[in-house]
Amino acid sequence: MSRISKVLTVAGSDSGGGAGIQADLKTFQELDVYGMSAITAVTVQNTLGVTNVYPLPPEAAAEQIEAVGSDLGVDALKTGMLFSAEIIEAVAAQIRAFGWTQVVVDPVMVAKGGASLLQPEAVRALREQLLPLAFIVTPNLPEAEVLSGLSIRTMEDRREAAKRICAYGSRQIVIKGGHDTENGDRVVDLYYDGSTFTELVGRRIPTPHTHGTGCTFSAALTAGLAKGLPALDAVRTARAFIQAAIEHGLELGHGHGPTNHFAYRRLQGVSR
Repeated sequence: MSRISKVLTVAGSDSGGGAGIQADLKTFQELDVYGMSAITAVTVQNTLGVTNVYPLPPEAAAEQIEAVGSDLGVDALKTGMLFSAEIIEAVAAQIRAFGWTQVVVDPVMVAKGGASLLQPEAVRALREQLLPLAFIVTPNLPEAEVLSGLSIRTMEDRREAAKRICAYGSRQIVIKGGHDTENGDRVVDLYYDGSTFTELVGRRIPTPHTHGTGCTFSAALTAGLAKGLPALDAVRTARAFIQAAIEHGLELGHGHGPTNHFAYRRLQGVSR
C-alpha cells in the first residue's frame, strides 16, 4: 500500500459549504490526499452572504495544529481565513515550531459578497509573520493590491506587485486574474517563481456561481505540492481543477453559489 500524502488546512468554517474548511476538505478528497483541519473561525453564511463571524481564541487554532502535527504529520499545509493578528501570530508560531516549508498562504480578506474576513490591523501581521514562511502565496487582484501597496491596472503592475509581495519572504506567488474583466473571455493568472514570470491563460465562464474559488484553487495547489509535484505543475493542476469546478457548476442557492468540487475527478474519468 502506497503512503498517502497528508494535508492540513488552517481556515474558517463556511456553513454554506462552498468555501473555507469545507471547500478545502472536499478538494483534498477529490485529489487523493488525506485532509486535516484547524478551524480559526465559524462563519454564518450562505450564497447570499456572510451574516456573522465568530473567531475562535488564538490558542484554539494553535492547539489544533499541534494535535495534528505531533501525531499524524503534515506534508503540506494551506492557510485561509485567519481573521486577526493574534490568530496569524499563533499559526505562524506553530509553522515555525514544526519547521514546515510546504506552506501555501491564501490571504483571504473579503468574502464574495463583500464581507470583511480579515481585520485591517491583521494585514501587517500577515506580511510580517506569515509571508516569510510561505512557499507560495495566492492573492487575487484586490488582495495583491493590499499586500503590495500598488494600484494594479496592467500586467506590468502585476509583475511589480509580485516582486514586492515576494520581497516579504514568500518564495513564489500566483496573482489570480479573475477580478480583471478587461480581458474579455480570458482569465490570466500570473505565476512568479522568484526569477521567471509565467502567464497562465484560461477561459472565463459567465456565471455567478464562483463562491469559494480562491479556497478551492489554493487547496488543489497544496494537494499537488504534498504529492511532490513541481510548483508550476501543481499550479496548472489547481487551475484545471477550479476551471472544471466553475464550468460544471451546481447552480445552488440564490446568490453566489458554490463551485462543483466533483467535476475534475469525473472529467478525468471520462478522459481515461
